[in-house]
Amino acid sequence: MKISLALATYNEELNIADCIASCKGLVDEIIVVDGSSTDKTGELALHAGATVIRTQNKQMFHINKQKAIDACTGEWILQLDADERVTPELASEIKRIIGMTNEEIEVYQGSLKEKKLFERHQKLVFNLKLETQNLSNKKLQATSYKLQSEYNAFFIPRLNYFLGGYLHYGGVYPDGVIRLIRRGKAHLPCRDVHELMEVEGQTGWLASPLIHKDSPTFKRYLERNSRYIDYLVEELKAKSSKLKAKSEKLKAQSLIDLVCLQLSAFSFQLWQGINWLVFLPLSTFFSLLIRHKGILDGWRGVVFAFFSAIRFARAYFRYTMRG
Repeated sequence: MKISLALATYNEELNIADCIASCKGLVDEIIVVDGSSTDKTGELALHAGATVIRTQNKQMFHINKQKAIDACTGEWILQLDADERVTPELASEIKRIIGMTNEEIEVYQGSLKEKKLFERHQKLVFNLKLETQNLSNKKLQATSYKLQSEYNAFFIPRLNYFLGGYLHYGGVYPDGVIRLIRRGKAHLPCRDVHELMEVEGQTGWLASPLIHKDSPTFKRYLERNSRYIDYLVEELKAKSSKLKAKSEKLKAQSLIDLVCLQLSAFSFQLWQGINWLVFLPLSTFFSLLIRHKGILDGWRGVVFAFFSAIRFARAYFRYTMRG
């Protein structure tokens, strides 16, 4: 059964060769959509046997990911990021799962040792999708998680490589992502950077993790962290704009009304500042370290919890500086 590898890249010369090499013997076709990289990404991909489609580097990177998926001809598609690696154990599991009947997959899902952990993570992922895309539970089940139907996609847990080691706690694992899909049965909506792939049919899990080398150095981690802070800044801007629009709709009939509107806006800004500067950082730090057992990852867990926490304060300062 033919398997295609789909990759969207931009300046990934340090990752692309190792990513493709990790899939050797598993995939029959490699499609790379390169967003006009200025380094040797395209050249290295071609040398590794990939079909390279050159295009613009879209701000919504999922557009290029979907373009790579659409160009694949395999019955199954493994959609990866360049900083992800397939282990021999995962490759073997993928070969087994795509050769199973739907009934056999159902039995396999019930046998997963970390089934409860995976189900809890999947529930959190779907709840986040409900919040961010304003979907109803009924619509979500109809488009992404249809019970008693064919398995057309699989979450794969990820082990995140952080400063020389892997994080197993702190809310980081399983970090499940939909990476294995049946062609024509799943797509990226291309609306949001954190969106979930929409699947026609049922979504299962694989047991063997992907290796995710997103933060091999502290510099790389801070660069990625800074991008996520920018997303939080946009979230703050959206909340403020929503409040401003709401205030403009209210007409001040008297001086008292005007004062009330101004006090309401002031109290919102005050609470928002306290929340993002104090409560969110503290709650996040202790939640990752204690509730999610990040302390068991040692000093890496502490560093990860600390920088995950202070990103809220950093986002608020960045937001106020930009006006």
